[in-house]
Amino acid sequence: MKHNPAPRVLIVNDDGIDAPGIVLLEEIVRGFTDDIWVVAPDEERSGAGHSLSLSHPIRIKQRDERHFAVKGTPTDCALLGVYELLGDKRPDILLSGINRGPNLAEDITYSGTASAAIEGAMLGIPSVALSQVWSYQTPVHWDTARQYAAPVIARLLAMEWRQGTFVNVNFPHCPVEDVTGVRVTTQGMRPPGSFRPIPRIDERHVPYYWIKIAFPDGGAAEGNDLAAARDNAVSITPMQLDMTAHDLMSDFRSAFDEVG
Repeated sequence: MKHNPAPRVLIVNDDGIDAPGIVLLEEIVRGFTDDIWVVAPDEERSGAGHSLSLSHPIRIKQRDERHFAVKGTPTDCALLGVYELLGDKRPDILLSGINRGPNLAEDITYSGTASAAIEGAMLGIPSVALSQVWSYQTPVHWDTARQYAAPVIARLLAMEWRQGTFVNVNFPHCPVEDVTGVRVTTQGMRPPGSFRPIPRIDERHVPYYWIKIAFPDGGAAEGNDLAAARDNAVSITPMQLDMTAHDLMSDFRSAFDEVG
């Protein structure tokens, strides 16, 4: 992507249009441009993944000229922003976040934050997911995101982007003074068991479930995003839409060459 001195920016998230992270992101982006459009869910849609609203209508409430609250998923928001709400000029970059909580390792497969960036990449738009790592019942270190988001976005705006790629950024769960640096990382993979259904019984003795989040220890390896988070470093992970396991192609061809 060629550097644009005043880029058009589409901001999306999954925490909802009034979440502190998206308000902070817009504030940071105003240091680069005033051509900012915010299209975000009207309420939290964490864990929505790359889902679309296919079986019911999507309602939009326009807050002002460039802020739109959508009764839909983050992916819906990306589509509406690009095709409907920004007019004839597409965004130069899509920024999704800043999410309250990590989007590390396999979180990408569940994350509405990451999925909005994935949709942007599918539409041929340079796209970035940004998250502030956080754990329950602890402070959210928004100042860490505030400190590092601007220089990260500035460098990404100046880079050439390959079609079918997006970037996943995580700011560490620590105060600014404890950040150990910025790392370009690979995607990690935790051991199985991060999400588990927990049974409950309501007051009418009808069973229901909560999905419990409990990240197991392990998965941090040299150079990956989990290790960066563990070491209080900002992680920047270049990612791609092509999920083919290219290193397995030869084995699979050998296994199936006589079938049919």
